[in-house]
Amino acid sequence: MPGQPPRAGRPRSAQARRAVLSACTELLRQGGLRTTTTDRIAALSGVSKATIYKWWPNKYAVAVEAFLSQMYAESPDPDTGSAPEDFRLAVRGMMRFYESPDGRIFAQLVAEAQNDPEVAVELRERLVASRRALVRAIWDRGVERGELRGDVDPEVAIDLFFGPAMYRLVAGHAPLDETAADDIVRAALSGLAR
Repeated sequence: MPGQPPRAGRPRSAQARRAVLSACTELLRQGGLRTTTTDRIAALSGVSKATIYKWWPNKYAVAVEAFLSQMYAESPDPDTGSAPEDFRLAVRGMMRFYESPDGRIFAQLVAEAQNDPEVAVELRERLVASRRALVRAIWDRGVERGELRGDVDPEVAIDLFFGPAMYRLVAGHAPLDETAADDIVRAALSGLAR
């Protein structure tokens, strides 16, 4: 994945890697995070448990990478030449992911991270950092083009765009749809656009 340091050891077989991520995704969809084990991932993928542990430290790391792949598919960097449009498309993509069955499983991973420091580190360092880097690129392009205020802390601005989506996922109090995404972006831009 872009922005992630390579792990030590032998180079991964792309086919085996895809098989492990696919198996993990399938198992998560079948029974959720708690019933997904490294043994079951190995059995379904046809990749040995020892090999999986060479590439990932635990099942949570496999799940994080599987989710990251799905998020990039749902919400890539659109780079349309317009920061407002890029944010609109990125937040819509994130909402699509959160609204899907995979989004509910992702919420389980977020909940698990609240009680398990190892899960929290995997989630923060691999998934959250990668997604924030993508959104930071949108922000930086918008500032450079004069569309967005350069006097605003970019980290706070990123939270204004994507924090509401995460809050809606976890609290379940409001919809995760395109209308909501557009409303969130519009509200954030009211204080961030030039």
